[in-house]
Amino acid sequence: MSDIMCPYLTEEEEKLLLQIARDSLQAYVLRGEHLDLDKYPLTDNLREKHGAFVTLRRQGGLRGCIGYTKNVEALAEAVRDNAVNAAVRDPRFTPVTPEELDEIDIEVSALCPGDTPESPYRAINTLDEIVIGRDGLYLELGGSRGGGLLLPQVPVEQGWNRSQFLSALCRKAGAPDRAWEKGAKLYRFCAQVFSEKE
Repeated sequence: MSDIMCPYLTEEEEKLLLQIARDSLQAYVLRGEHLDLDKYPLTDNLREKHGAFVTLRRQGGLRGCIGYTKNVEALAEAVRDNAVNAAVRDPRFTPVTPEELDEIDIEVSALCPGDTPESPYRAINTLDEIVIGRDGLYLELGGSRGGGLLLPQVPVEQGWNRSQFLSALCRKAGAPDRAWEKGAKLYRFCAQVFSEKE
């Protein structure tokens, strides 16, 4: 597949996903309820299986970020679920409180189609393929060792070049620098990124 597949969401679909994320966050934090998506006018795109990350920021600082990389459920469901996960299951932070809700801004990263239907990942043949601002990176260590992932917007926010982006990815994975030369697998992926602040 080519990169033409992304972006694939309309502005209206972006707004609806942000509304779903906001409503899901509030329903869970205020009432402990899981949001029912039946009342939302979901389009075919929002019913398609795609991975998604939801990032929460409070006064500009990160407050939580969790997502699904595999295309195992509808995009709208992935956004709904990860709005809650980012609020209460990110191990780096304490759960979001009701008092914080008005100060939190939501960002959604809807992952675009990859090389196979079940994954957003694209194999990397040469590091020159990596484009800052377009590509996120995933380093797969293999076996039970897991891996590390950085979203496409991270190097832009941090002011990193390609080399710095790759080094940060290895650190996040707990792997040695240039781990892809030592048996790890390196992938890139694209995402359509949008937020309430836009």
